[in-house]
Amino acid sequence: MELPSRAKGQILLAPGEMTALRERLRAMAPKHDLTTVIACAFDHRTRILPFIYADTRMPPAGVRAIGSALVDSGFPKTRIVLQQWNKNFRPSAMRLDGRIPDLFLVSSMHLHGSECDRLIRDAQRIDLAKRPLIIAGGPRIIYEPWLVFGDDPKQPWGADVAVTGEEFVFLSLLETLLSMRGEGESMRSVFLRAKECGALDEIPGLVYSRSKNPEGPPEELVDTGIQRLLGDLDELPHPVLGYQLLEPPSRKETLSQQALTPHGVRRNSAVASIVLTVGCKFRCSYCPIPAYNQRQHRVKSGERIADEMGQIVSKYGITFFFGTDDNFFNETKRTLEIAEALARKAAARKRPHCKILYGTEATVHDTIRLQEHLPLIRQSGLAAVWMGVEDLTGTLVKKGQNENKTLESFRLLRSNGIAPIPMMMHHDSQPLVTWKNNYGLLNQLRTLRKAGALYTQVLMLTPAPGSKWYDDTYTSGLAFESLNGRQIEPHIVDGNYVVASKHPRPWIKQLNLLIAYLYFFNPLRMLLALFWSLSRLPLADADTRSDAEISRYSPLRSIGRTMFLKVRAHLLDAAVQILGMTGLFHTFRRTIVWAWHLWQ
Repeated sequence: MELPSRAKGQILLAPGEMTALRERLRAMAPKHDLTTVIACAFDHRTRILPFIYADTRMPPAGVRAIGSALVDSGFPKTRIVLQQWNKNFRPSAMRLDGRIPDLFLVSSMHLHGSECDRLIRDAQRIDLAKRPLIIAGGPRIIYEPWLVFGDDPKQPWGADVAVTGEEFVFLSLLETLLSMRGEGESMRSVFLRAKECGALDEIPGLVYSRSKNPEGPPEELVDTGIQRLLGDLDELPHPVLGYQLLEPPSRKETLSQQALTPHGVRRNSAVASIVLTVGCKFRCSYCPIPAYNQRQHRVKSGERIADEMGQIVSKYGITFFFGTDDNFFNETKRTLEIAEALARKAAARKRPHCKILYGTEATVHDTIRLQEHLPLIRQSGLAAVWMGVEDLTGTLVKKGQNENKTLESFRLLRSNGIAPIPMMMHHDSQPLVTWKNNYGLLNQLRTLRKAGALYTQVLMLTPAPGSKWYDDTYTSGLAFESLNGRQIEPHIVDGNYVVASKHPRPWIKQLNLLIAYLYFFNPLRMLLALFWSLSRLPLADADTRSDAEISRYSPLRSIGRTMFLKVRAHLLDAAVQILGMTGLFHTFRRTIVWAWHLWQ
């Protein structure tokens, strides 16, 4: 259910509080030779549309943020392990700086919950005297922290503590433990002392177990309350620090001697995720984001974002960014402050900012509201917008959108050189095709493709922990407990599988998702894209080299470069079709089995 909000006036941290905390930790760091491994749980069974490719080519911002916070606070002996790249990693075999780490952190989304639990169980195989302090965090833990505390008395397992908040909560926990730590004492030992004496209870955003037997199942869980939020995101540690901690991709169970080199980061990361703004003014019943942010909208300054992007491009060569915004166009003043700073840097035609492009999320309503500013926003480097259209007719979800407004927003974006990417939502009452209106799923996809959509995602309306709608899906009997003798495992609760429906033939809904993707991504559409390309947008073939680089080119080479850019822009539509068809193959082989179980 929805997370509660703190009392008014107690939601945000005081200005400078985050910075002061990191300064205190830097003063404490020399006394503690701390080693940390941060694991990003990832279930490879989730590798289907619409997330395939991005899931392995864009290192998640969350684990990098925690890694950056540790390095910035004076603890450089930190390694980030992405299961996307290290499928066989086993915590029980990890060694960092020649020893078992002091801290083992696991971050997980709900759909990767099975792998999260496996990592925690494996970490507990380490001898008790040497076992690291196990900390769980991430979106799954924010909404359902009890999931990482096993209650089986025969096989007890679980994290030592769950962090249900952001970097400040984790660093506050670390400060408390280090202030109590004796010489040579393990972090897990000092944690057990701290929780018994109540030293953790003044840190909002923690959940830990309590029982007479520390190694047995929990008798109760202690929740210290809802976190306080960082209001000024400029106080966050610089994200460039997290990239230097990434574990190289391998099939080994152990860690490598060194982290990934800058060249290796560029080779394995095509896109850099980056926090620009956080929060959304809409209150969609299926979305947990507004409640998590306690109705706050938080941003970074334009200069800080320009600096972050510039340093990442300079050090790692990654030139495309994805802003992990909930709604980038949420507030006009703050959006324009960011856009103006980036546009000013790009207009100077100097590296690295002349090469930067980024994409993010926004809504139809706010796109139209900001239409006069779209030329400036495009100049800032915004090349694509993932738009929460959900339902073209506004029947299921009303966010100020309808068919006319959606098509108008697409026209505005494309005329300014920005590619609109619709995010659609299928539901029980929506047919596959209708004849006299645009209510059908394929009708809507046809309209959006004609309006210029290069890519799309179509997900089934699915219960989301932390949303208003979540409770009702279970109390009403909409959600499935099991299906054809199979339990609903975490990896299928991602919108690609029908796990909640009252449709008399739910297998039809599952097939509708496949048909929708096949309609949008297919060989015929790819061939048509070779001649009538939708990716020929204004500025799509713009030269992103600096003026100094262009001046060094001969006239013949400049002509060749211009032709290359035009051909590349033209072929992008066909390339996206190939990418979609590749993803559709994996989607079909995984979800068609689920359709069979639904039919059974």
